[in-house]
Amino acid sequence: MSYHVEASRFVRGVTAPHAYDALIAAPLPQLFDRRALALSAVREVRGQDGDWGTVGQTRTIVLADGGTLLETLTSVDRPRHFGYVLSDVTGPLKILADTVDGVWSVAPERDGVRIGWDWTLHPTLPGRPLMPVFGWMWRRYAALALERVETTLRA
Repeated sequence: MSYHVEASRFVRGVTAPHAYDALIAAPLPQLFDRRALALSAVREVRGQDGDWGTVGQTRTIVLADGGTLLETLTSVDRPRHFGYVLSDVTGPLKILADTVDGVWSVAPERDGVRIGWDWTLHPTLPGRPLMPVFGWMWRRYAALALERVETTLRA
């Protein structure tokens, strides 16, 4: 059983290649600097070797609540999308999900781009009944992150 959540934001005046390059290179603590209820801000990233953008690369995301996630880049299709898996979950999220498949997408739209962010969660058995509540919190977290993405694209 999996649980899917998604969010997107239109950003005017930006091309898909520019948006993709800025998004994949953006420092995670800059994009995820605010918490949304149980979803913590990103404090730092450890173990990243070189620029982020090669399938198979890994890095450890350290959350402000002390939890960690191992992120592995699984697909790269510039300027359309990149995908990743979050695994080795520690901290409060450990009771909710074993792994998460994530995708950031960039699609030309009118005079700009639509930035999409999708998560497919693979919940733990105790986490399954909590997925609708988690989805509600995630959508708030995503809205905050997508605001920062737009700021980053305009910088």
